[in-house]
Order: sequence, then structure tokens, then C-alpha cells
Amino acid sequence: MTAAVTRRVRVLSALALAAFLTAAGIGAGQAQAAGYRYWSFWDRDGGNWAYATEGPSTARPSDGDVQGFRFSVSEDSQDASKPRGTADFGAVCGKTPAREGDKRVALVLDFGTRADAPAGETPPAPRTACARVPADATTAEALASVAGPLRYDTNALLCAISGYPQKGCGEQVATGKSPAGKIPAGEDEEGKSPAEGKSESGTGPSVGLLAGGAAVLVLGAAAVWQARRRRDA
Repeated sequence: MTAAVTRRVRVLSALALAAFLTAAGIGAGQAQAAGYRYWSFWDRDGGNWAYATEGPSTARPSDGDVQGFRFSVSEDSQDASKPRGTADFGAVCGKTPAREGDKRVALVLDFGTRADAPAGETPPAPRTACARVPADATTAEALASVAGPLRYDTNALLCAISGYPQKGCGEQVATGKSPAGKIPAGEDEEGKSPAEGKSESGTGPSVGLLAGGAAVLVLGAAAVWQARRRRDA
């Protein structure tokens, strides 16, 4: 085999190996988006949740309002997870009678999923509460009356409801989501992994991996063929 042919074979082999590694995902880290772990605050607008336009320390709900809190890791307000569970004023406050000078506020408290919990902590089950407070009370005061202790940071950011989480406040974390904001593979909205054997996806080589392997074989065969052709010429 001539030196020129040898160089050509080496170049083709290197390109084939690079294509194979790229298809297999070797040497390239999976992109992860940055998010923040915090309590988001929501207003119930008809049958839908709307991200609150002000914080609980300044918001002053009216009698009959429904408000919610959700603990999760979110990239921004557009990405934030909404509270789950019952969000009907009658279902939450139906057994709490009205009282002159007071107001009733239905609160939906969603402590999030295991996937969003800080290390070493387990989120309590979601629950609802009816706060009956003075007519001029803020949402923070209503929340404190039924879900204390609350914890805030120096900037008045709500850090904990009913003592959860025990530490941390709005810290930045890797969400494990793709840049498009998808739920991490292997987890659902509840943070649970699907049962093994439920899907056959992921049980064998990926299409990209097989394609990369085929590229190696094709390019390798082409290099050998060309080398033999030049040698026999």
C-alpha cells in the first residue's frame, strides 16, 4: 500500500470514527436548562390559573377568591408549574361561614414533586385550606393563618410554607429539561418513573447509534476497496 493510500485510509477512518461517536452521543454532554427552585403564586381566574402579578405580601384578595401556591423548579413564569388539586371556592370554604368584617380566601397548597424537592427532603401531600381573615388582610396574612410557619428571605421572597422546604430559597439549579422545557426523560408530571417494561423504547441501540455504526462499515469498506484498486493498478 502506498503512502498516499495509507494517508487516505487514515483520514477516512478518522472521519468514520467521528461520525460514529457523534451519532452515539459520546463526548457531547446533554444540554440542560437553568431554573430556580421556589414557591410560585397563582390567582384562580374563572376555571384557570393565572400567574399572580404581585407578591403575597402586597396582594389583598377579596372574599370568595381562590389563590394557589406551587413549589417547583421553573425557568420563568411561563414555565412555572400550576397548582394541582381542587380549586373550587365552595369545595374549600363551603363549611366556613361568612362573618361580618372578615373575608374567606380559598388556598390551594401544592408542595410539588419528588423531582423538585431539595436533596434529603420529601414534599408533603398537596392540600387546601380556607383562611378567614380581616377584610384588609394580605394573602401572606391569610396564608400564615392556615399554613405556618412561613419563611422569607431578606428580599421578602417566600421561601417556605408550613416549614417546607427546610432550607434554600430561590436557588438556581439544573432543571434536567431540554432547552424546549420538556419534562426529563423517565419522569412524568408527578415526578414518577414509568414502570419497567411499559415501553420498549430505550431497550436497544438507538437509530443514531446504528446509523453511525453503518457509516463506519461503509467508509471502512470504501477505504479498503480503494487501497486494493490502487495496489492492483
